[in-house]
Amino acid sequence: MSEPVRAVVLGGSVAGLLAAAALAPYVDEVTVVERDRVPLDVPGSRTGVPQADHAHVLWSGGVRAVEELLPGTTERVLAAGGRRVAVQQDMLLMSAAGWSERFPETQFMLTCSRPLLEWVLRRGVLALPNVTLLDGTVAAGLSGDAEAVDGVLLRPRDPDAAGGVPEGGERLAAALVVDATGRGSALRSWLGGFGLPAAGEESVDSGLTYTTRIFRAPGDAAGTFPVVSLYADHRTGKPARNGLVVPIEGERWMVSLSGSRGARPAADAEGFAAFARSLRHPLVSRMVAAAEPLTDPRTTRSTRNRRLRYERMAAWPAGLLVVGDAMSALNPAYGHGMTAAARAAQALRAELSAHGPAPERAHQAVAAVSAAVDDPWQWATSQDVRFPDCRIVSEDAGLAERAAARAGFADLLQLAASRDAGVNAAMTGVMSMSEPMSGLEDPQVLDAVRAAASSGAKPLPQPRLSGADLAALRRPARTAVRG
Repeated sequence: MSEPVRAVVLGGSVAGLLAAAALAPYVDEVTVVERDRVPLDVPGSRTGVPQADHAHVLWSGGVRAVEELLPGTTERVLAAGGRRVAVQQDMLLMSAAGWSERFPETQFMLTCSRPLLEWVLRRGVLALPNVTLLDGTVAAGLSGDAEAVDGVLLRPRDPDAAGGVPEGGERLAAALVVDATGRGSALRSWLGGFGLPAAGEESVDSGLTYTTRIFRAPGDAAGTFPVVSLYADHRTGKPARNGLVVPIEGERWMVSLSGSRGARPAADAEGFAAFARSLRHPLVSRMVAAAEPLTDPRTTRSTRNRRLRYERMAAWPAGLLVVGDAMSALNPAYGHGMTAAARAAQALRAELSAHGPAPERAHQAVAAVSAAVDDPWQWATSQDVRFPDCRIVSEDAGLAERAAARAGFADLLQLAASRDAGVNAAMTGVMSMSEPMSGLEDPQVLDAVRAAASSGAKPLPQPRLSGADLAALRRPARTAVRG
C-alpha cells in the first residue's frame, strides 16, 4: 500500500484555512500549523493578526470562491450576526471624484469582524474529516533541499513545552507544504538556506496608517445604515485622509480612519474624533458623534503593498506552495486582502482538480495563485501612487509609469461610475473581484467614460441619505465605555 499523502499548511489565518479547504479533497491528510492558540468555541482575536482590529469586508467575488470551497459559509456568517451589503445600493461611496449614486445591486459584500469570519472558516475547515489543527506551534524551517521539499520543522511556541524537541525543530513529513504565514513569512530566508537566489520584490508604500474604534450604533442603525467609504481627493496634492464605517455583529459599527504620510490619525479618543472631523465630508464624524464608543482606538502601520515574485524564479522546490500575504500583501484600504486570498485558494483548487496533488507541479500552482492576485495588485498600486511621498521599490523600471497611467484612467472611471449605472456596474465587478480588470476596456465602458469626461459631468455634492439615516445621525453623542 502507498503511504498517505499529507499536506501541511503553515498559518491558520484566512489564507491558510482556505488553502486547507482547497487541498482537502485531493490529499489524505491536511495539517494546519498555527503559531497562536486559537479559540474554537467562540470567536476571538489572535496576537498574530494585528490587522484584526480593523475593518474587513469580503467582496462577492471572494464570497463565491469561499462557497465553492466551504459551502454554507455565508449562511453561517449571517446567522452569527454578519451583514450582507448590496453594492452600491447599501453603500455611500465618496471617491476622489465625489459621491456616487446608490445604484441597484450588482455585487455585494459580507461585513463582520475578522475574528468572527476566521472562527466560522476554522469551524468549517476543521469539520472536514481529514483536516487537523496543530496550534501553539511554530514553523522553524523546511525539510528538504532546492530540488524538493519533503516536510517542515516544527517546535512548540511555548519554550517550556519544547523538551525533547531536536534543535532546529521536529520534522513533520509532507508531500506538499503551503506557506500561509503572512507578511512575516520567512520563506525567502528558507529558500536562501537551500542556496536559491532571492525572489524579486515589488513594493508600493503610501505610508498609510490605520486607527480603528468600535462603536455601538444608534438604535437599529447597524442593520440598516449604509456602509460608508470616504476617500481623499489625491488631486489636491495633500496627504490622504480616509474614513470607513462598516457594520459588524452585535449591533456595532467599526470605524477605521486612515492617513498617509503627513496625515496619520492619532491613537487617542480626542485625536480620533478630531481626525474624523478633518475628513473632506462630515458624514463619518457625524456617525462617530451619534454612536457609543466601546473600545479605545487601535493603530497599525502594516499597510505596504508588497509582492514577492516567486513565480518568476528559475528554480523552485517541488512540493512547495505559497499563498496570501506571504506572496502578495495589499493595502487594506481597498478591502481586497481576504477576497484575494479566497480567489487564490480557488486557483489552487483548480490546479489540484486538473493535475492532482503533484509535487512536481508546485511552481505551476504558485504561478496560478500569483495570477489570481494580479487585478487587486494593480488596483491597489494604481490608487496608492497618487499620494505624496509614495515610495516604490521594484526591479521593474516601468512599474511606476504603468501604475501612474492606470491612476489617470481610474480618475475618469470613478467620475463616470458616480453617475452612470453601466460604468458603475463594470467598476463594481472589478472592485468585488467578480470580473477581470480587462472588463473595464469594454468599448461601451470606454465610450461612457469618454462621454462623462467630455460632458463636464459632476458627481453628487452630497450623499444619498434616507430619512431613517438622517434620523439616526441626529441622536446625541453617548458616553465613552472602554472595553
